Amino acid sequence: MKIVFLDAASIGADIDLSGFDVLGEVKRYDYSTSEEAAERITDADVVVINKIPINETTLKKAKNLKLVCVTATGTDNLDKDYLEKRGIAWRNVAGYSTESVAQHTFALLFYLYEKLRYYDDYVKTEQYIGDRSFSHFGNVFHEISGKTWGIIGLGAIGRRVADLAKAFGCHVIYYSTSGKNTQPGYERTDLDTLLRESDIVSVHAPLTDATRGLMNREAFEKMKPTAVFLNVGRGPIVVEKDLAEALKCGQIAAAGLDVLSAEPMREDNPLREIKDSNRLFITPHIAWASVEARTGLMDIVLHQIREFFE
Repeated sequence: MKIVFLDAASIGADIDLSGFDVLGEVKRYDYSTSEEAAERITDADVVVINKIPINETTLKKAKNLKLVCVTATGTDNLDKDYLEKRGIAWRNVAGYSTESVAQHTFALLFYLYEKLRYYDDYVKTEQYIGDRSFSHFGNVFHEISGKTWGIIGLGAIGRRVADLAKAFGCHVIYYSTSGKNTQPGYERTDLDTLLRESDIVSVHAPLTDATRGLMNREAFEKMKPTAVFLNVGRGPIVVEKDLAEALKCGQIAAAGLDVLSAEPMREDNPLREIKDSNRLFITPHIAWASVEARTGLMDIVLHQIREFFE
C-alpha cells in the first residue's frame, strides 16, 4: 500500500515513524496546502493528517484512497458525508493525551497562581542578591487547597483534572456543556453558578454549537476578580476580545491558554496587546504534545492501519 503523511511536522521530528515503513511505501510531507494535498494523494491508499481539510477538493483526484487517519481526536476537518459517499473509511484517536493535557493544565495554573514569572524575574535581575531577608513577599500567592475549581466539560481530561484538583484539596464543581453528562463524586451546577463560585475555571470541552463563544463578556463579568481562567479545550470557546477586556479592567485576575481561535496566532489577535505574563500566559497548543502522548498517538494510528487492512 501507499501511505501519505500530509502534515508530518505536526507530529514532531523526534517521534519514530519507522513502523509505518513496514506496511508499504511511505511518503512524508511536513506541510501541505489543500492544493498540494490534492496532488500528493492521487495514488495513496492511506492518508495520515492532522489539520488538513479532507473534502471533495482535496480528494477529487484520490482514486485509490481507502482510509483517512486523523492524528487527533477532533474531526472537524473531515467532510464525513463526502467520505461516506466515496466509501472511504476514517479513524481518529481519543484518550492518548489525557495525562499530558491534565499535567499542562496544572503547569498553566501554578505559573499564574504562584506568580512564578515575578519571582523568577526577581532572582534573574539580581534583586535577591544582598537582600536583607531570606524571603521576598513582593507578590503574594495563595494555596489552592480549599479553593473551588470549576470545570467546564467533564470528559476524560476534565475528570483527570478533577481528580488531581481534588487531591490538592480543591472543591470541584462542573458544568456539562451537553447537559447530559453526570459524574458521580462531583457536583454538577449550571454555568452561572460555576462562574460565580469558582476560584479557578478550566475549560476541557470540545467545540460545538453549544460551546462556541461560551466564555464571552457576560461570562467573565460573573467571575470573581480573584479568579484564574484556563482554556485547554478549543480556542473558539473563548471570545478573545472579551477576555482581553476582562484582563485589562481586572474583572478576573489572570488567564492561561493553550489554544486560540486561530492557530498559529494572528497579528490581529486582541490578546497580543497584553504583555504582562503575570496576568496572561499563552502556550502554542502544546498541552497534548508530551513525547509519551505523541508516541502513543502514532502507535495507535499504526495499529489502526494494520487492523483496517487485515
